[in-house]
Amino acid sequence: MWNELSWLLLYFSIMSFTGKYELESQENYVEFLEAVGLLSAKTDHKVITEVQQDGDNFTWTQTTPGWSWSNTCTVGKECELLTMKREKFTAPVTLENGKISIQFPQYHFTSEIVEDKLVMTCVTPGEKGVTFIRVNKRI
Repeated sequence: MWNELSWLLLYFSIMSFTGKYELESQENYVEFLEAVGLLSAKTDHKVITEVQQDGDNFTWTQTTPGWSWSNTCTVGKECELLTMKREKFTAPVTLENGKISIQFPQYHFTSEIVEDKLVMTCVTPGEKGVTFIRVNKRI
């Protein structure tokens, strides 16, 4: 017999990341850009994130006026990706408990859907590591 927990587990196991999202709030944005050497990329424009999910295949695109950055990856595989500086690197992509996880060269990236919002977290390593959190609402 299906109980409330069973329905919730089913819901979260099939929940798709697919959608278009607009920046709603963020924490430690400037500190993160400084930590990864991208302070010159700071923008006051609202970042638009578009995610296309087809099973385990993802295309992730972020845009602001005059700038776009996109990665395509497959969960469970080693994927060739681009940093925000457009440098290529290879890393495994995982999806566990509804959270995508990728180790970028300068930070660890995770993303999940929380209450229909796309929550992205980037954590730089070390004693003075920065945790950057970006919350995006579906549009």
